[in-house]
Amino acid sequence: MNLVAANPLERLSVAIADDLAAVNRLIRDRMASENAPRIPEVTAHLIEAGGKRIRPMLTLAVARLCGYEGDAHIKLAATVEFIHTATLLHDDVVDESAQRRGRPTANLLWDNKSSVLVGDYLFARAFQLMVEPGNTRALTILSNAAAVIAEGEVLQLTAAQNLATTEETYFKVVRGKTAALFSAATQVGPVLAGSPEDQVQALFDYGDALGVCFQVVDDFLDFGGAGDGIGKRLGDDFRERKLTLPVIRAIAQANGEELAFWDRTIARGDQLDGDLERAMALMARHGTMESTRQTALAWADHAKRSLSPLPPHPLRDMLSDIADFVVQRVN
Repeated sequence: MNLVAANPLERLSVAIADDLAAVNRLIRDRMASENAPRIPEVTAHLIEAGGKRIRPMLTLAVARLCGYEGDAHIKLAATVEFIHTATLLHDDVVDESAQRRGRPTANLLWDNKSSVLVGDYLFARAFQLMVEPGNTRALTILSNAAAVIAEGEVLQLTAAQNLATTEETYFKVVRGKTAALFSAATQVGPVLAGSPEDQVQALFDYGDALGVCFQVVDDFLDFGGAGDGIGKRLGDDFRERKLTLPVIRAIAQANGEELAFWDRTIARGDQLDGDLERAMALMARHGTMESTRQTALAWADHAKRSLSPLPPHPLRDMLSDIADFVVQRVN
């Protein structure tokens, strides 16, 4: 692999290759079940579908950046991936999704019951793993993140299709559903290493900002991209009636006729041919795509600035480059 040309995630995966291989072995081992063969079938379908492993990679990288020399970070990185995979299984049931990472979802191939119960199993496995290192503070961070993720899911459910949803509520959902696991993934590394509190806080802030940026970029690309090449199409969020940031901002500036359009298409779900194009035209009229792009760039800058208390290190540079890489898709 050409490390100069490779993107930051690829460079990071090379830099922590041994640790990442150990995490993958542990995941395969712990997703097994002697008594319920459906568990490894469903889990393998999703885990082995080509996900980037960005969250566990962050845990591994941050631990090494902070000088940690043990192996507990392997278990905590696997914990992070199990929590993430469990939430994906549950999300696909809630959203009635048919594709994930370019493949049919588990709930489509098996059924909703299997997806929910296997997701529960992975949560249980995650808690088993996070206990094993015997670090109470790391356990607190990861268990709190699991609770915050669930809370964010419920908040999103209650806010869904409600045109009164504000940006404040949107960011609460994002911080719960997405950023909470990013910040937990980056915070447990310095905790394991016994790093100074300013570094622990810095890496929490980095993960939080990166997670928010990640979601805002995803929302932008739903209307400003051409699909992601792995199953997501332009306008999927609109068709699923999701109140993402560019839509919330367009509704906030809408006149009476425009509000009637958003009420029909989002609140009531009565979508017609040409509605996606009109939605995109309204967002262009009010500049909400550009403002969303600027918001993503601001969160990327915040993530990079958060790293300033960390000592110079190639891994710190890679973390900074990852923030740039996440927003590269909106430029």
